[in-house]
Amino acid sequence: MSASLQTSTSTVKRGAKRALYDQTTVHKIIDETMLCHIGQQVNGQVFVTPTCHWREGDYLYWHGHGKARNAHGAAKSEEKVCINICALDGLVLARSAFNHSVNYRSVTLFGIAEEITDFDEKARHFKLFVDKFCPNRWDQLRPMTATEVNATALVRIKIDEASAKVRQGAPVDDEADKDWPVWSGVLPLTRQWGTPETDASDAEQYNPPQAPECF
Repeated sequence: MSASLQTSTSTVKRGAKRALYDQTTVHKIIDETMLCHIGQQVNGQVFVTPTCHWREGDYLYWHGHGKARNAHGAAKSEEKVCINICALDGLVLARSAFNHSVNYRSVTLFGIAEEITDFDEKARHFKLFVDKFCPNRWDQLRPMTATEVNATALVRIKIDEASAKVRQGAPVDDEADKDWPVWSGVLPLTRQWGTPETDASDAEQYNPPQAPECF
């Protein structure tokens, strides 16, 4: 049985019927997406920063410049951050403007950021990061230098205070609107990677990379 991640903070109040708190669903959405938004408060000012993320086990990781506010700064503050991840899956077009919606999958997490400073552990995680976005690419690259590893902050939060919200399916129209003469239904959003665009400075022809399954 998948563990529940529900807490008083993560409990969804608006649209509660779409909320899910099981670990399996939360992990799946994290793994299927590339971009998250990190919300934090610094000296009374709220900041929201987009960044790429990855997961290992029960932790969500992200990276940043060694002195970045949303990485090293978030861990140093010891204040809770809020992270949101969302994937749009389609437009839900009803017979009234009020009942329009979107199909989506989202996760919201709360936690105190922890910075990872061990050199070997940082290097290992940067490989996980790169290979999530482009499978098997790390081993083809010029090795990271010690300066590059040290200049990059690695941060994580434990995935133990989280909720998912998911909407799928057709519009929910008022019964009185069912005969209104306009098309209703779902415009699904299909994602696919385009044709690789080779860097003009490549001296030779190389095989293009394998496209990732996450978006």
